[in-house]
Amino acid sequence: MTRIKIMKLNIVTGKLQRAQRVCFYGVESVGKTTLAAKMPQPVFLDVEKGTAHLDVPRQEIGSWAELLEVVRELASGSYGYKTVVLDSIDWAERLCIEDLKAEKKIKSLEEIPYGKGFTMASERMARFLNDLDRLIDAGIHVVLIGHAQVKRVEPPDQVQAYDRYELKLIKQTGPLVKEWVDHLFFLNFKTRIVESESGKAKGRGGKERVLFTTHAAAYDAKTRSELADELPLEFASISSLFGGVKAPVAAAAAEPLETFLEPHAEVVNAWLLAKGKISEGQTWRDMPPALRDQVSARPQDFLKAVTKAA
Repeated sequence: MTRIKIMKLNIVTGKLQRAQRVCFYGVESVGKTTLAAKMPQPVFLDVEKGTAHLDVPRQEIGSWAELLEVVRELASGSYGYKTVVLDSIDWAERLCIEDLKAEKKIKSLEEIPYGKGFTMASERMARFLNDLDRLIDAGIHVVLIGHAQVKRVEPPDQVQAYDRYELKLIKQTGPLVKEWVDHLFFLNFKTRIVESESGKAKGRGGKERVLFTTHAAAYDAKTRSELADELPLEFASISSLFGGVKAPVAAAAAEPLETFLEPHAEVVNAWLLAKGKISEGQTWRDMPPALRDQVSARPQDFLKAVTKAA
């Protein structure tokens, strides 16, 4: 008889505080980037060069490979930012598609038969979302800025089709992003339709900016919180979502890792060798990338642990 070892469960109760995955999308010039700039200690991954009017930290992104590299570097948690803002997710998707076309030596994804080109692009975007989860694991909020497009939809439970706002992404990627985020907020100008004396409908208002948090026939939206369905478009409306997250420790990381480890190289190298993190003849500089990220985030804590063990 074969005995099956039963794993030990680790069941917890209550709400868990963690970094948030958020998407702000909406019509042009409604204030998506300005709202994101009010997030806790943000840094912008500026794909579409749309932050020139704001006084914010930014990293301009020019290629898909560069975007992946920057996200992985920020996930080390050693830069002190509490929020990473991708401006925008649809322009990032463009970089993804251009990189895929260059790799396959094609001019259009449609050149790959049976729609497989679009499937390949969405699979790449799915892996990118997994990379963004490394930021979440490091206690860093992720905000995706997106543009809106009007799509004709025909729900099976409705007699007629109608128009609605959706994220401006290929149809294979849109559902992935909507599922990944905790909050999909639709930003728009509020317009009231009134009837004139002649009986014609006219739009009134259009200056008040609002944020919608829950799904409606006219737009996609969702939230995993208890926010009201409609809120003023200001950070105070959603600020409660971003409290209680342990920020990455980064004060010491402003200095090169060498400053901390090299004076104690003999002890550090011996510890790493004993733990199997490096091989004979290697030094702390050869430690695995994942471990290096952890040490870079908290070099002083690492040194205390190593010297105590010695």
